[in-house]
Amino acid sequence: MTRYQKGLIFGFSSYTIWGLFPLYWPLLKPANPVEIVSHRAVWSLIICVILLIIGRQLKETWAMFRSPKIAFRFALAAALISVNWLTYIYAVNHQHIVEASLGYYMQPILLVGMGILFFKEEMRKIQWVAFFFAVVGVVILTADYGSLPWISFALAFSWSSYSLVKKKLNLGALQGLAVETFISLPFYGGYLIWLSSKGQGQFGHGAKLSILLIGAGVVTAVPLLLFNGATTRIPLTMVGLFQYLTPTLQFCIAVWIRHEPMPTARWFGFVIIWIALITLAYDLLKSGRSSNNSVAEFD
Repeated sequence: MTRYQKGLIFGFSSYTIWGLFPLYWPLLKPANPVEIVSHRAVWSLIICVILLIIGRQLKETWAMFRSPKIAFRFALAAALISVNWLTYIYAVNHQHIVEASLGYYMQPILLVGMGILFFKEEMRKIQWVAFFFAVVGVVILTADYGSLPWISFALAFSWSSYSLVKKKLNLGALQGLAVETFISLPFYGGYLIWLSSKGQGQFGHGAKLSILLIGAGVVTAVPLLLFNGATTRIPLTMVGLFQYLTPTLQFCIAVWIRHEPMPTARWFGFVIIWIALITLAYDLLKSGRSSNNSVAEFD
């Protein structure tokens, strides 16, 4: 198997795992979203530390705290990813997967806008066309929902802002996740200890659920490692295209497995957004680059 073929497998696998998350988080009930995210952060940190020790990267990772500016950016990234994780798990466990997938469909186009705003990138005509269709689609969906789809906007803005911060840090996904979860450890670890003291924590109340809660850290770290493997073996343009796989899988799970309602107007809104994404994907392939390649990670 060639290096390129391995990269394709790694990329496809990482985004597929992210796309299948809506099948995993409901298995952790009756744990509430905050408890699930707390376990996800704590166990992710443990796994990251083990992997960094094996890779002899632990010392250089913790050395980053010496810079107050970098430490502040990591704290901001930790806050943004926490908002994203909490919102996403709430959406999945409360039958709002369609709305969640919409948020991740909006994210690539939002990143294009951030590239223009923060990095002074020029927007080509075809990107303006994609942006126009995306806005029309969101307006249609907003009218259908009867209010702003806050879950979609929360996911899109938190992840795009998180990606922007991570782009400026320019750090590997594994190291970044380790530092971010370490910063949030006092809150999440303290919350789990408090739950346990009240007898309300789900960890330890059954082997199956306890293993699944530990697994929350595993399913967070594994796709990140696969993603890193993909970015070193295949063009970033291909990585950028792979990111559309995740919300598509989420959408399919929501409609055909969870049977979430999809009235005609909602279908029409999604079709408009898919047109925007197809337009953006065409531009991405034609130009041979992606304006958001370096931040194409998912939750």
